[in-house]
Amino acid sequence: MLRGLSKAGLGNIGSDENMIREAANYGFQTVDIDALSLIEKLGREQSQALLQQHSIAIGSIGLPVEWRGTDEQFQAGLTRLAASAEAARALGCSACCTYVLPSTDMNAAHFMTLATRRLRVCAEVLGAYGIRLGLEFVGPHHLRTRWANPFIWTMDETLDWIAAIGLSNVGLLFDSYHWYTTSNQVEDILRLEVSQIVHVHINDAPDLPIEQVLDNGRLYPGEGIINLSGFLQSLHHIGYQGSVTQEILTAEPPKDSAEVLLARSKAGYDKVYQSAGLA
Repeated sequence: MLRGLSKAGLGNIGSDENMIREAANYGFQTVDIDALSLIEKLGREQSQALLQQHSIAIGSIGLPVEWRGTDEQFQAGLTRLAASAEAARALGCSACCTYVLPSTDMNAAHFMTLATRRLRVCAEVLGAYGIRLGLEFVGPHHLRTRWANPFIWTMDETLDWIAAIGLSNVGLLFDSYHWYTTSNQVEDILRLEVSQIVHVHINDAPDLPIEQVLDNGRLYPGEGIINLSGFLQSLHHIGYQGSVTQEILTAEPPKDSAEVLLARSKAGYDKVYQSAGLA
């Protein structure tokens, strides 16, 4: 499984170009960045050359469509979605991901209808370019009541929703933090088919009652109490070979330099991969 970085947890890492160079310097293999923005800045050929020079792939792009808002907002994002998918394909990326909040101020049944239709449209656009869409269920308990009405927050609910969307290029963005905060076990990973996973995030949690764990209270891999060796071993067992991307959301931006945070990230990956027997 490939070691990946997002900008979350790296402080002031600077430009995407610098992130690519620094990721390679610290032994990472993928980065989650906006492929279209990179091409808009450098051009297609120079972007391809930069990634190739540093042996870095793009693990996933974000979904550039506001599917949670008004129809006007949704429609406005579709043009960029097509351009983003084309750019991702040009740079060898096959995943596009978005998160699903566990509560909403809308009527939940109405929101489900709207969201299903909109995400199906997004998946159709992405699929035309060979891109898969990953949906991330969000587990922390405090977000389940942050808005008026409960929505989806478990793996099984999300899989049922993916089946209702009904397109083969839709699957899970599987995050260790949300796996932990929904009290899932390694057995829940082992019953997945590898085809159901589009992308993976890794992070750790503090030693608190699970109901008190906050979405923006994440730790670097190996610094908390999540069974990350079991998490990684189970993904490996079912045949997942894609990117495992660090995403560290914190209440305050990190104060350390990007170099210190990159070294901390590398140390965390070394620890949990060795513990899982995957180093």
